[in-house]
Amino acid sequence: MIKGLAITTVWVLDQDRAKEFYTEKLGLEVRTDMTMGEGGMRWLTVGAPGQPDVELTLMVPGPPAMDPESAEMMRKLVAKGALGAGVLATDDIHGDYKKLKERGVEFLQEPQERPYGTEALFRDDSGNWFSFTQRREGGLDVERDWAC
Repeated sequence: MIKGLAITTVWVLDQDRAKEFYTEKLGLEVRTDMTMGEGGMRWLTVGAPGQPDVELTLMVPGPPAMDPESAEMMRKLVAKGALGAGVLATDDIHGDYKKLKERGVEFLQEPQERPYGTEALFRDDSGNWFSFTQRREGGLDVERDWAC
């Protein structure tokens, strides 16, 4: 049976640039960086220190995962900023927001209170957006009337 999420793909436009962004700006660590098979597909994964069981694969759209037409459409969507890649968790939203901003991370939204916690939004170097969230103590707040 399924035990949990182990690896998820984040589509990027340039793996070297993405590796630098995710490690130097976000503070993730490289887990794997290797070339696989004939044709040289690069398998590049990163993850949060202290969370060895979850990885992000930083993958350039193209073969063998998709045909050239689909790859071009995916590159356009990534570059346009149309794709949300997920939620990255923190236990110090305000302090980490400040650190990431100082490292040059482009934020779309400053930390704001939400029913699930405090959230900021940022883009990676390819255009993908992430929710950067500190969960609310005590869980989801359904009592308050929350605006979108």
